[in-house]
Amino acid sequence: MSDYREINQASWDERVPAHAAAPSYHVAEFQQDPSYLSEVVRFDRPRLGDIAGLRGVHLQCHIGTDTASLARLGARMSGLDFSPPAVAQAQAFTQGLGLDVDFHVGDVYDAVGILGASAYDLVYTGIGALCWLPDINRWAQTVAGLLKPGGRLFIREGHPMLWSLDDDSSLKFSYFEREEPLVFNEGGTYADTDAVFTANLTHEWNHGLGETITAVQNAGLVFDSLAEHDSAPWNALPGLMTMDGAGEWRLTDNPERLAATYTLQAHKV
Repeated sequence: MSDYREINQASWDERVPAHAAAPSYHVAEFQQDPSYLSEVVRFDRPRLGDIAGLRGVHLQCHIGTDTASLARLGARMSGLDFSPPAVAQAQAFTQGLGLDVDFHVGDVYDAVGILGASAYDLVYTGIGALCWLPDINRWAQTVAGLLKPGGRLFIREGHPMLWSLDDDSSLKFSYFEREEPLVFNEGGTYADTDAVFTANLTHEWNHGLGETITAVQNAGLVFDSLAEHDSAPWNALPGLMTMDGAGEWRLTDNPERLAATYTLQAHKV
């Protein structure tokens, strides 16, 4: 079997132009409004607090809209992604906004070697990142290796409860991490686009909430907080969710039934 990274990278590489052009990534709004922030970062601003002057890195940054938002909040940002087209798009995007952000091509598990050990005040990871990684413990060790003493991990991610559901909301997939990946062969993408893709095979993994928290603690980080949310920044269950005025989607009927995303914070002593 081919390496999961090669399989997943082919899918992500092909989707970069469509995502950059998709209205849901709001590239035009970033260009028109110097204060514009991505919906994902805007959602978590009360939890982020003041990050001005912090040295930050966004792991699995894709085309850089969240990275740019953190830079607009005053952090000195770097970005890392395994997709060369995504990194090229992110670099051009942030340069066009007049932001000084350095982007790097590389696998997240290689981040310490690429970016430097104990170099960052903030490690940020956004929605839809962890599902592409087979080993949550190795990810947590990577985060710990990147952080300075006193540095902070900040992640908002899809809830493993949501990832375990099929599109009709029935339980279908494992809630817990398994050695073998979940294999999908599906066209399309989560962003609004009419583009047709050919690289549609992906390998993915779920990571239970307890597994993720334990991995963070086993890596030597101090667990600080966990907030679970009944909303997600994309239409995760088409036909069953309604978007609110802030661009978040939640179940149309009784949204309190579903933990759709979570925000987790920890720090290095």
